[in-house]
Amino acid sequence: MSAAEINIHATAIVVGTTGLLFVGPSGAGKSTQAFACLSEARALGQFAALVADDRVLVSRLGDHLLARCPPTISGLVELRHGGIAEVERLPSALMQVAISPVEPATAERLPPEGERFPVAHGITLPLFRLPLGVPAPFSFVEAVMRASGTVTP
Repeated sequence: MSAAEINIHATAIVVGTTGLLFVGPSGAGKSTQAFACLSEARALGQFAALVADDRVLVSRLGDHLLARCPPTISGLVELRHGGIAEVERLPSALMQVAISPVEPATAERLPPEGERFPVAHGITLPLFRLPLGVPAPFSFVEAVMRASGTVTP
């Protein structure tokens, strides 16, 4: 890890060319939702790969956020109540949006417009909430990104 890298608690994936950074407290569903998005995107014929699960090394690259995985957990994702699984991986990727898994019963019906998540190094990412239990999480994320005018996978 370089001096400019910060180790954050998150999960980072890429679908197509779009980096999705799943954020939230421990046990919020980051790994599960990220894995579901990877699986759904692949089933739809899109490229999808894990960058890092649980620990993500982030650094600034110009005006962008670069995510990479600590070598000891490369290609591994924790599937709660299922164990550790090995999945297709990329060594690093730029992150474009942050995704926050939320409990539907406690989440606001409509999130605040233009919500952003401060990651590190003064970089913020557009934040989208992903209700747990949505049958097609990737399609949900893609729809809200498209509706907001944000990049889409």
